[in-house]
Parts: sequence; structure tokens; C-alpha cells
Amino acid sequence: MTNPEHFSKRTILITGGASGIGLGLAQQLGSNGHKIIIADMNLNAAKSTVADLGAQGISARAVLLDVTDTLQVAALAETLAPDSVDVLINNAGIQHVAKLEDFPADKWQQLINIMLVAPAMLTQAFLPSMRSKNYGRIINIGSVHSLIASPFKSAYVAAKHGLLGFSKTIALETGDCDVTINTLCPAYVKTPLVEKQIAAQAKEHGMSEEDVVNKIMLEPMPKKSFIDIDELASSATFLMSNSARNITAQTIVIDGGWTAR
Repeated sequence: MTNPEHFSKRTILITGGASGIGLGLAQQLGSNGHKIIIADMNLNAAKSTVADLGAQGISARAVLLDVTDTLQVAALAETLAPDSVDVLINNAGIQHVAKLEDFPADKWQQLINIMLVAPAMLTQAFLPSMRSKNYGRIINIGSVHSLIASPFKSAYVAAKHGLLGFSKTIALETGDCDVTINTLCPAYVKTPLVEKQIAAQAKEHGMSEEDVVNKIMLEPMPKKSFIDIDELASSATFLMSNSARNITAQTIVIDGGWTAR
């Protein structure tokens, strides 16, 4: 018998959707027939992404969003009408690599605002409509650094650790309806953000970029490989399904065995 879930097409909002992991998720989830909303602080990039997705036969729209603007976030559900978001993917992120003594205070705060405060405020914005439909999926893009730490990344590690506590709390608050919240925690995914990290860490450690990849990034992983976008997209697809309705507050680690050490 054909699984009716296969035909449940959802409207998915992806923050930071114009590049990197967000773009990869948009392409793969959109190719499965879901409608994609690309939310990005660079509207031109978002529109360009939507045009590219449209050329692939994917239904998509762009929206300007600064995830640190709480008023803009609070108004987002109304801004998007008549579209109603079924799945929120909190993906927007940045990185800054420095010793704490050299870490600018405003940059530290910015990372926390983008990767911890923003997911909370976006979840707050969309929970009412998810409750009214009795369906909602909140998928946070965490990191292996939601579970472990690396030097020179204090703000990033703090934000990603915080996502796990936030998710557990919201799972308790949404136990009365078909809304779940989970965090995907990949090891390094080869994106422009990671490419910049490679260069930054090479400078910080005084080593070549090749050595950063092999001796720092991939060294702790038994599998010795970067994570592919399709691994994240397939995990998100499962979490969206009815079969995952009781999977909530979970940390789904895709790390090639890194945290087994």
C-alpha cells in the first residue's frame, strides 16, 4: 500500500537559505515536492536562489529576514500569509575563530543572537499556527560542537550547546500536540562557512590549510570524511514524517563516530 505521508507536501522555511547548508537543504527538500521559503538577510541572494530553484521545478519564494531583528521575526508569520509554515529549519549561522582574550564582545554577542536567540524567537513566532494545525516540525541545525568543544570557538560552541537545552524545553511545552523539535548535529559539512574556518584556523594555529583539514577537522572522526548535505536532508525528511511524531527533544548526531571517543 502506498504510504500517504509520501504525498504530504509541506511548506518549509529555511533561515540562511541562500547559501551553504540552507541552500543544499532547499534543493533536496524542494525536489521532493515541498514548498520552500528562503529567508535570508541578503534579499538579492535569496531571490537568485529562488530563481535557480524554480528552474529546477521547485516551488519557492524569498523573504528578507534579519534573524536578530525581533520585531521582524515576530511579524514574519503575518508577512508570509497566505503561506503557513509547517516546518521551521533554524539554519542561519556564522563563525568567528579567536582566543577569548582576542574575541570582540560584540561579535560574541552576535553569534549568540543569530544561533540561539533567533531560533527561540522564530519558534515563538510559528508555534501558534503549528498548534492550530496540530502539525509542526522545528529542526535546528546544530553541530558536533553542540556536544563537544574546540578551542577558539567559545561563542559558537556556547550557542550550539544552548540549542539542545532550548529544544528539550520546547519539547516539554509541546507535548500536547503534534509538534516536535529536534537538533541535527553534523560534524564538518563542506560549505563556504567551513572553507572560511579552514583559512582562519590555519592562521590561528600557524599551519597549512591541508593540515587543518587532516589534523584538526577530520582527525577525531573514525570515518575521516566531511558530512554530505543529503545526509542532513534525509534526516530532516524523516523528522517531518508521521513516523517521527514521537521523536522530539532529540540530538541526532551525524559525526562519523567523532563523539564515540
